[in-house]
Amino acid sequence: MSQILVIGSANADHVMKFEYLPAAGQTLMSRDYRLELGGKGANQAVACARLAKPGTRTDFICHLGQDSIGDDMRQSWIKDGISTEGISQVAEQSTGTAMIFIGDNGENTIGVAAGANATLSPDDLEHHYALFANAQYLLAQLETPAATVAKALKMAKNLGVTTVLNPAPATALGHDVLKWVDVITPNETEAEALTGVEINHLDDAQMAAQLLHQQGVGIVVITLGSRGAYISSPGFTGLVPALEVQAIDTVAAGDTFNGALVVGLSEGMSIAAAVGFANAASAITVTRQGAQRAIPYRQELSY
Repeated sequence: MSQILVIGSANADHVMKFEYLPAAGQTLMSRDYRLELGGKGANQAVACARLAKPGTRTDFICHLGQDSIGDDMRQSWIKDGISTEGISQVAEQSTGTAMIFIGDNGENTIGVAAGANATLSPDDLEHHYALFANAQYLLAQLETPAATVAKALKMAKNLGVTTVLNPAPATALGHDVLKWVDVITPNETEAEALTGVEINHLDDAQMAAQLLHQQGVGIVVITLGSRGAYISSPGFTGLVPALEVQAIDTVAAGDTFNGALVVGLSEGMSIAAAVGFANAASAITVTRQGAQRAIPYRQELSY
């Protein structure tokens, strides 16, 4: 049985839509409100669980608050088949929360309270050693403390687990982190933050990828939005085009891509085939509103 381990954040996204964003001191009535289950780690764990074939186990290490939204998240993930061994609800902490205001022109203002996400420490990972030891792939992002992410990558690498890092939100990382990364999946903004190279053309993506290789990363996949994804790897180098769809909401597109990529690799797909699978999954996600509720199931893809 293949086992995928995801470590990361979980947030309750409170989304309100307005004709225009309120100014300081101004109160506006929202045109629409919805509560979304989000957070990069949780979204990617859901994508792994929904897109994997039967027999693949998805574990998720995260911290939730001891509150009703944390309870709801946990139950939702159980329905998707995610194992609960790594999910902890922390006393006197709230589940991570994001307040998102969206104007008709597409502009948005977002405030985030990390809540229980910020309490996931390097020491906490030792309690989940068995999950690392049994995993074939580790998928991580950067919405939990940097020291915890670094510890997770190092633990996994030392155990022979293939490590995949989605370096989002964009931030600079040191050699001490990247040397533990087998596959890295930045978008254009994140690639620039990591390398200093502004990504406008494929030549720029190639240059950024080479700089990441020099820091120890084996495979680089730079996502380029509607253009697709640029791969730099020993087995394949080049662009895998995206599918053409009418996008209405891109909020969970990157997370779906990352989850699907790891699923594809865990099933023995080549890096190019796994990126094609990931492109297909994220293409479905962007045609739907929401975060986790927009992520497709395996039977929706012709794979």
